Amino acid sequence: MATFLYKLGRLSFRRRRYVALLWVLLLGGIGYASSAAPAPPADSFSMPGTDSQKAFDLLDERFPAASAEGATARVVIRAPEGEKITDPAAKAEVKQLVAALGKGSQVAGVADPYKANAVSKDGTTAYASVTYKVISTELTDKTHDALTDATDKTRAEGFTVETGGDAVQAEQEMGGSAELIGIAVSAVVLVITFGSLIAAGLPLLTAIIGVGIGVSGIAALGSVLNLSGTTSTLAMMIGLAVGIDYALFIVSRYRAEIAEGREPEEAAGRATGTAGSAVVFAGLTVIVALAGLSVVHIPMLTKMGLAAAATVAIAVLIALTMIPALLGFAGKRALRRKDRKTLAKPAAAHRAGDAEGAKPNLGTRWARLVLRRPVTVLLIGVLGLGAVAVPATSLELGLPDEGTSAPDTTQRKAYDMLSESFGAGFNGPLMVTVDTGGAKDAAAAAKTVSTSLAKVDGVAAVTPASVNPAGDTAIITVVPSTGPSDHKTEELVKTIRSTTSGLEADTKSDVLVTGQTAMTIDFSQTLNDALLPYLGLVVGLAFLLLMLVFRSVLVPLKAALGFLLSVAAALGAVVAVFQWGWLADIVGVDQPGPIMSMMPIFMIGVVFGLAMDYEVFLVTRMREAYVHGARPAEAVVTGFKHGGRVVGAAAIIMISVFSGFIMENNDMIKMMGFGLAIAVFFDAFVVRMAIVPAVLALLGKSAWWLPRWLDKVLPNVDVEGEKLHKTLAPSSPAAEGKNEEERELEPVRG
Repeated sequence: MATFLYKLGRLSFRRRRYVALLWVLLLGGIGYASSAAPAPPADSFSMPGTDSQKAFDLLDERFPAASAEGATARVVIRAPEGEKITDPAAKAEVKQLVAALGKGSQVAGVADPYKANAVSKDGTTAYASVTYKVISTELTDKTHDALTDATDKTRAEGFTVETGGDAVQAEQEMGGSAELIGIAVSAVVLVITFGSLIAAGLPLLTAIIGVGIGVSGIAALGSVLNLSGTTSTLAMMIGLAVGIDYALFIVSRYRAEIAEGREPEEAAGRATGTAGSAVVFAGLTVIVALAGLSVVHIPMLTKMGLAAAATVAIAVLIALTMIPALLGFAGKRALRRKDRKTLAKPAAAHRAGDAEGAKPNLGTRWARLVLRRPVTVLLIGVLGLGAVAVPATSLELGLPDEGTSAPDTTQRKAYDMLSESFGAGFNGPLMVTVDTGGAKDAAAAAKTVSTSLAKVDGVAAVTPASVNPAGDTAIITVVPSTGPSDHKTEELVKTIRSTTSGLEADTKSDVLVTGQTAMTIDFSQTLNDALLPYLGLVVGLAFLLLMLVFRSVLVPLKAALGFLLSVAAALGAVVAVFQWGWLADIVGVDQPGPIMSMMPIFMIGVVFGLAMDYEVFLVTRMREAYVHGARPAEAVVTGFKHGGRVVGAAAIIMISVFSGFIMENNDMIKMMGFGLAIAVFFDAFVVRMAIVPAVLALLGKSAWWLPRWLDKVLPNVDVEGEKLHKTLAPSSPAAEGKNEEERELEPVRG
């Protein structure tokens, strides 16, 4: 591996113009394709195989006029104080509102509140349901304006009018600048780390090109593969972070090789062969974790994972080829000006100056501190993360609804008005489908089902059935007595489904439960069922990869356990902020509520891959020192001496990239950005920087133990470059081949 990448790095260095031109042309070509492609579709939560999805598909087939996939709006009207919505004057005003709502080419229909029994018992409030022929993202500005104008006119007459549903245009706040914030902070960190604008610019440039190719590819294929805008955002978030990090490690190693007196081309080859090998395996762990989301069998998650994995793969390829090519243009200007002047001095003076001002760097000092107090550091790290993880025991899963919107939004006001006037369950009605399989007696079967469901505890109301023109399918709306996110509503869905087997036998029909609430419940259950198999698959494959990298059993085991600790702490922090409301104002959480169902499994996949990045980068340097003869404790210090500063900078960059997405007004992106940022912080600075060296100090040589039979079975991928060093030793340039005394007398080539 190291030898192949060494040759690739030198080839890219020599053919730098062709390599750079190839990537730029690829970016331009894919960018043009994305600009000509149709707009990406909206997010959809299809779950093949679940009862709710089967019922939804059935409704789409048997009730095509109902526009099952079309956008909806629910307009809630409340009469002025002291009046009734059933008064003649109010009734006339509502009729005018219904007529105004029905205008427009995209409107499929409007349900009159007085005919649909949508008036509250106290007579003060009513609601009109509007359905559209197209999905929410295809609604035109004219349609949105018509909805707003109609409600504003009624509001001007003294009525309280609020609107909910996906047809309502969300108020746009700050958004779209998250990546710019991350890039800006990353630029500052890179300049501080490298002390050179050229060196700092290389990782930023390659990361932007890589993300541009990845996101443009997603946009170009969006309509074909049904990739939503959220898919692009998450791919950008992860691709930008790893793209900067991977390039950072290779550039850092290149500078170290130059500082040892090697020529730029040789330094680029060695940097790609050593740090590049770590990049390959770090990238593979991220790709495995993201692609592993396919085992959940939820199309949206699968597409998100595969799209992000493809972006990571592009980041790896760019780091291995374009970075050496750009280093060919930069040469020794990638070093600080002070370092370039130092290299121009005679070697003896150079070494003498180093000896005089020699002072252990921060990484060295920190490693020695941990080695002196490994038990103390280990206990503080584990207990601290354990304490932060405690809120995760109260984790409540769900999907965001209008009840979690900001209190001042029209969607939230409409939600609250419905809850007050009709009951909490009106915001999450269940739809029960009765399919007689071609027989035209659905009305009779639906009547039997309705009578039975009305007797179930937790059911507030059952509306009369609607039968399709063919007479073989009916829809029954069941209103729970509790809200859509209430645990009792979930129990009600389970109860209804448990009674359907008897009803199916009595009516000779298929009875299924669907609706947004049932879809949410099935979505959460599907994710919960897939969590352990997914965790086993990802951790198992990554464990094998890390055994190949480190030639050890205990180091990969330690890495996996450390990851579990950091992800538990990160979930605890997410629960504390987004569910309990701690620091909600600072983070920008409008309304605390359940954690999104996909958050734990997606966070496990992403964080595991990213956590292994730092494990590979930091511990590979330790392994390299150990293989070349250093004692275990010395190897730990060497790893931190050369990698601590860079890993710390990489973590800060990744945290800044993810933190920028906290400012997005998309709830899922905001929560994902916070969760990933805090998880990287815990994993990089607590687990990898503190717990890892403490555990390695306690294990000593045992950390690198590998059974002989396993050592023979596992292929040697030579990530630490041992074979590469042996290959280059006899034929390396003069600075490489001379003995120590000769090097002292020979000026280092400038």
